[in-house]
Amino acid sequence: MADHHPISTLHAADRRFALSPTARTVLFSGLGLGALCLLLIFFNDDQLHTRFWTNIIHNTVFFTGIALFALFKYAAGVTALGGWFVGFKRIWEAYALFLMVGLVLFLIIIGGLYFGYHHLYHWNDAVTAAEDKIIRGKSGFLNKNFYTLFTLIAMGIWIFLARKIRSVSLDEDIHGDASFSHHIQLRKYSSIALPVIGFLSAAALWLWVMSLDAHWYSTMFAWYSSASLYVSMIALTISVIVYVKSKGYMTEVTQEHLHDLGKFMFAFSIFWTYLWFSQYMLIWYSNIGEETIYYRERFDKYKVLFYANLVLNFLLPFLILMRNDTKRKVGTLILVSGLVFMGHWIDFFQMTKPGPLHTAHELMGHHQEVGDAGHTETMPMAGNDHAASDSASAHADVPAEDSAHAGAAAVLAKHDSPATDGHGATAGHEEEASLFQPGFTLPGLLEIGVLLGFISGFLLFVFREMSKASLIPKNDPYYSETLHHHVL
Repeated sequence: MADHHPISTLHAADRRFALSPTARTVLFSGLGLGALCLLLIFFNDDQLHTRFWTNIIHNTVFFTGIALFALFKYAAGVTALGGWFVGFKRIWEAYALFLMVGLVLFLIIIGGLYFGYHHLYHWNDAVTAAEDKIIRGKSGFLNKNFYTLFTLIAMGIWIFLARKIRSVSLDEDIHGDASFSHHIQLRKYSSIALPVIGFLSAAALWLWVMSLDAHWYSTMFAWYSSASLYVSMIALTISVIVYVKSKGYMTEVTQEHLHDLGKFMFAFSIFWTYLWFSQYMLIWYSNIGEETIYYRERFDKYKVLFYANLVLNFLLPFLILMRNDTKRKVGTLILVSGLVFMGHWIDFFQMTKPGPLHTAHELMGHHQEVGDAGHTETMPMAGNDHAASDSASAHADVPAEDSAHAGAAAVLAKHDSPATDGHGATAGHEEEASLFQPGFTLPGLLEIGVLLGFISGFLLFVFREMSKASLIPKNDPYYSETLHHHVL
């Protein structure tokens, strides 16, 4: 890869990233497109705006997770006394600061738990939480107060660590000396960040994503979804480095650094597949209804996504990156990075869409009953799309004004009953499974537009943070190692 460019003659202290007017226009246009697509979804959605809010939670978790695992990877490198990543560590520092934007987005989601402007989480329905035996048993963990408190504490700690690590790193550029006092501080905060991120991210993913399917649980879900976010972060990092280098910056980042990132993308694509198979195999083998229904739902109604997940996130990366020389070719790395990034975005799409869709069908069915009868009817319980439920019948005579916020009064769909389908309607399951639902069965053009909006906003934030300081961490004690990495 050619590293010669007029900008490479700049003094290291002056080498700050500047986004070109054209690139800025493109990114702001992408941001506007995403906002427009969200508006179109909102005004052409169901009465609960399920498609709109599932797009919000999907992309919020995905990009916040990328920011978090950039901080994790950075902290792991510092703790391990690594120097290979120092030449592009400003990118990961900027990624990590996006956690502040993620917190704002989660505050919007949290507001919906209290004010009822979204119905993403079935456990947040007051009547269901009281009457559904499984959800009631999880109520100590699955409730809006714990969700709020945990999210604020976890995000607050992560943001503090990201900002502290960034400030120490920048101060090292100015006041770094032979005592390595700044790097000692970086190692201290990084060693704190690793276990904090490791433990809190698991519970966060349980709350934010796994509880969208309120009856389901998996002991491997946190590992699985974390691996997905990690490899997405690596894929996006490769793309950003290639773009920044094409503009003449980061000339010290060589083919060898990209090769190392390619190896991480290859290795963790395999690791993700191992976790996918382990979770699927254990659930299949145990054959517990409360667990198997998660895969039954996706295999029956989201078959294209089910198989595309494996093709995009394992088969293609494995076959393309298996040869050592392909991880040194920029074109190949960009191709695979794009496939992997989209593949794991689709992975989170199928994690976040089915649960809220099922919840919305139950809530709207309940609202229809209230409109027709003025009160909820007592109905027998049976297994639904998430598990068989032994809960009691809903209370009769729930006032309509209360039920509008509380949602479904335990009118659970009967997935396994021959008389009903997965949403409680009296129809065959096979017929229901064959229905195509835009924005749920597959990502539509509007979902792609929302993704472009989020990624444009993410990159605008990252490039702005990168422009605030020199890209060259000249006083980092391992900077010389990154300069000679190409001869290792």
